[in-house]
Amino acid sequence: MAHVQDTNPDLTVIGNPVSHESDALDGGKTICLYFVQNYDGLIVRSDTKVTGDVIAASSTLRVVGRAGTGVDNIDIDAATRKGVIVLNAPGGNSISACELTCALIANLASDLLFRNVASACQSLREGRWDRKLYTGSELHGKTLAVLGLGRIGREVATRMQAYGMRTIGFDPMVTAEGAKSFNVEKLELEEIWPLADYITVHTPLIPQTKMCFIMYFITFQDGRCGGAALDVFVEEPPKHPVTLELIQHPKVVATPHLGASTDEAQQRVAVEIAEQFIALASNCRPEDRAKYQVTGVVNAPVLAAAMVPSNAPWISLAKEIGRLMAKMIQGVIPATQIDIKTTAIPPVEYGANRVVLVETGRELESMKFLSTAVLAGMLTGHTKNGLNLINAPALAKEAGIQVSLKHDSSKESQFMEVTVKHAKMGSHSARGTVRADELPYLLSINDATFGQSGIVLGNNAHLFQGQDHNTNLASIVSGLAAQGATITSVAVATGKNTWFVVRTAETMQTPVIPGVVSF
Repeated sequence: MAHVQDTNPDLTVIGNPVSHESDALDGGKTICLYFVQNYDGLIVRSDTKVTGDVIAASSTLRVVGRAGTGVDNIDIDAATRKGVIVLNAPGGNSISACELTCALIANLASDLLFRNVASACQSLREGRWDRKLYTGSELHGKTLAVLGLGRIGREVATRMQAYGMRTIGFDPMVTAEGAKSFNVEKLELEEIWPLADYITVHTPLIPQTKMCFIMYFITFQDGRCGGAALDVFVEEPPKHPVTLELIQHPKVVATPHLGASTDEAQQRVAVEIAEQFIALASNCRPEDRAKYQVTGVVNAPVLAAAMVPSNAPWISLAKEIGRLMAKMIQGVIPATQIDIKTTAIPPVEYGANRVVLVETGRELESMKFLSTAVLAGMLTGHTKNGLNLINAPALAKEAGIQVSLKHDSSKESQFMEVTVKHAKMGSHSARGTVRADELPYLLSINDATFGQSGIVLGNNAHLFQGQDHNTNLASIVSGLAAQGATITSVAVATGKNTWFVVRTAETMQTPVIPGVVSF
């Protein structure tokens, strides 16, 4: 196996060895299982297959980077379940793909009345002077519909506006105001069809968009669509008879997935993925980390959120509350059917286990990743699969845990509330917040409040439930002292039940205390 040390200063600046394994592939372009065991990170292009077997073979693999956009060659589910981050380079090939799109629009077949430069050139080479045959019409004044207003769609719209085209578009993730900012009028799909002279599609292939492609094919066959230009295929290279027939059609311009096939794009995606690796490295210097961003997380949006310093305290709070709730329902086991929901009012239904997560405060509206952190906390110590923020949702799903959130913007104060309903253990809720010191504070359990300030959650905090403040507290203190513990703080919250949070200087298991419930 050839091993070539890379001298790229950006990759070696953080002290991690970087190598290129030129003989790491078999005939099927699948990474050698032996090879992957040696590394924490892996960067591949489109031909290299990172299968579930490859991911399972490595105990050290932490991140797989795709130097490009598409990740069809990576087993996302297997990576997620094992807690391996999958990254792509979403912006690296945008310009190249955009420019190819514009070229394809301008090079459709002559039946569309375009100036067919390639065909006219070939005709002249063959000794013909067919000026009348290749008479075309202008793009100026025509309407272009852009379906998918992401990076590439926006770039295409901007450039085709320079031709004098009217640009309309659709994207469920882009507001009308956002589309207007780059001179695209956002319309619904049924409004677009009667207006568009040309339609360009820049969306992933999912069930919803697949129906659009089927519709295009039908309209192409019955003559309502005068031509098509294609660069991406479900199967590459295409082998299906229908696809091959379509490629051979005289009204079709087809290219072999050339969207990123420029020198600039190839360099750009390589740099972009390498910079994300640097940003993720635990030994990355702060000055280096500040220069780079993690922009292409495919399987764990929470990870990108965790890279934002202001989010970190809320993630810590969510984990701590998750751990607390797991103790209160005495653990999380497979098939416990726990739902995490962000609803202002807990659901009326009373299932096996049910968890309701409520976020309040205007600044928390976009922090939907907190449910993942709650799950990570709840599952701590209850799984053998290497739990982290990447695979917590997948492992929770395996255990029958469902997650949903709802934001209550009517309240100005910032807090997060988790409510758990368990068929055998009853109902429990906990509310917490983050203060100026960026520490996680527990505000209340059920109907019992820990004063206006709350109590700091974290290591060495032991939770007890009792009925009598003085008697129970004396038992707890004496019980901990008998275990050799040094008590550093005590907080009491009184409601229907009395709750005690006792912090010790030592790390120890919460002892069983006569007359109280220990968690």
